[in-house]
Amino acid sequence: MPAPIRVGLSTASCYPLGTSAAFRIAAELGYDGVEVMVWNEAASQDPEFLRDLVERWGVPVLSVHAPTLLLTQRVMGNEPWGKVDRSVALARDVGASTVVLHPPFRWQKEYATGFVEGVAQREREHPQIRLAVENMFPWRARGREVQAYLPHWDLRRNHYSHTTLDLSHTATSGSDALALADELGDRLTHIHLADGLGSYKDEHLVPGRGNQPCAELLQHLSRTGFSGDVVVEVGTRRLSDEDRLIDLAEALAFARLHLAIGAGEASAP
Repeated sequence: MPAPIRVGLSTASCYPLGTSAAFRIAAELGYDGVEVMVWNEAASQDPEFLRDLVERWGVPVLSVHAPTLLLTQRVMGNEPWGKVDRSVALARDVGASTVVLHPPFRWQKEYATGFVEGVAQREREHPQIRLAVENMFPWRARGREVQAYLPHWDLRRNHYSHTTLDLSHTATSGSDALALADELGDRLTHIHLADGLGSYKDEHLVPGRGNQPCAELLQHLSRTGFSGDVVVEVGTRRLSDEDRLIDLAEALAFARLHLAIGAGEASAP
């Protein structure tokens, strides 16, 4: 019988609280681990500090999110591949098996030109680390769509050995999350669990509060022997500490319930 799918908490889900608080919350609520979003907080970049948090709270680092967001362009330096390489080294140093990264922006033309092969090369050099490229979405301005990412925001346009499926991003892009998961097949190795209503703002709602097939996807993962991790990545920055805990507990319960339903269906005669 396959091992249960782990459910992790992204430190981004606790923003504006810091990395230390995210580990504490993950432990208190019973998450299986943490995804570290690397940003300008020194703790998110310090392997020794992160290992101390793992030991203190008893929750491992499942994955590292490289600083490839628009707001983290100067974190870990300005050179794109240098940022990826430092994220891989951080993941290795803290025992994580996955590095999540976004495709390049259009203005990063040299980085974008060699992106697909560059990802593959680093996976060959570090076979214990999966570089899971995340699905994104077109930007919208004044009623027009802007293709902000190269080679493309749609994972199906390029071949990556490992990918991350974000359900807030499928809402924003208008993509069919279940069809995308089915088409990616065993290249789908990481999930960012969230929800959305299709707003251009990339909402990152608690699963079950939008229109994405979050429940169906989780059940599908359990039925089909998914071997990656599910990481809750929802927005709580406007909430009180109490309401943040309530939302993160609800997201964890949602994930556990529907993963269990899928596992039960898989084991039924």
